[in-house]
Amino acid sequence: MSDVFELEKQREIVFSAEPPGQIVRAYKLLSGLPDCKVEYGDSPNSLRVTYSLHHYTLNGLEEGLTEEGFQLDHSPLHSIGRQVIYYCEDTACHNLDIPVQSTKKTQREVFVKAYDQEPHGDHDDTPPELREYK
Repeated sequence: MSDVFELEKQREIVFSAEPPGQIVRAYKLLSGLPDCKVEYGDSPNSLRVTYSLHHYTLNGLEEGLTEEGFQLDHSPLHSIGRQVIYYCEDTACHNLDIPVQSTKKTQREVFVKAYDQEPHGDHDDTPPELREYK
């Protein structure tokens, strides 16, 4: 089971320098989202967002921003970093959907199914109607 703190993410969204004023607009827009904390970032064209993977992903936030007309920084460093974060968050979200099962029960079922597929001493190729002697 995932730790709650592993699901809380703090990411930086970096915008391009043009058009001017988009940081303030993006701050207002993201501040209006429930369960999303927004701060101005360390660099002049960035915002720091804090969210839970139960509610948001960086990919979803950035797609929403670009649909609203905001321009993100597409330098190679930021683009590669974004793709890695998208992948990691997507994997974590998929892993959240996996039910927790008892290891012993699951392991036993796997071996029983595998054993049934293999020919073994208990297997009889004789058709059922020919097995009964009357």
